[in-house]
Amino acid sequence: MKIIIILSLSCLIMACSNSQKAQVNPTNMQNTEKQSIHQFSVQTISGETVSLSSFKGKKIMVVNTASKCGLTPQYEGLEELYKKYQGSNFVIVGFPANDFMGQEPGSNEEIATFCQKNYGVSFPMMSKISVKGKDMHPVYQFLTEKSKNGLEDNSVQWNFQKYLIDENGFLAKVIGPRTSPDDAEITNWIEGK
Repeated sequence: MKIIIILSLSCLIMACSNSQKAQVNPTNMQNTEKQSIHQFSVQTISGETVSLSSFKGKKIMVVNTASKCGLTPQYEGLEELYKKYQGSNFVIVGFPANDFMGQEPGSNEEIATFCQKNYGVSFPMMSKISVKGKDMHPVYQFLTEKSKNGLEDNSVQWNFQKYLIDENGFLAKVIGPRTSPDDAEITNWIEGK
């Protein structure tokens, strides 16, 4: 009888032990560790490679842009915001995208000329990319997938959606396309209020 009880206890202990190992086995764990935007390198609108790690220590606004959209005049507000806060460890990074009704049909050169001529854009502009669908750029996969950004799943609703990234490269807020660049929600975040 004692042998049966001892064997039963041994089996129970081993079963619990194996169960705990299965629960903490890293191969069974889903990778939900928050990533940083600083891990990415991108092409500038002029074709140079830039590492987003060069913006470490700065708050970043990532925005998808378009030249033929009803929201295109936001370029003016973005440039004003950039000029006002660029000395305060803040940068705007624009990503032209043609994902919404073909509203960014131009080449990188045409987009750069348009931005400079019409809005005097001086904040960093990157090469045209896709911000949705099967061709979505890795930066936007990071921005839209909670498993990568650690904050939330979301989708790019339209041109000029804004992503606010903290000084460590982590997604802090997603701001809708129609929200003006000088909105208090954005300026308060930049100022740390």
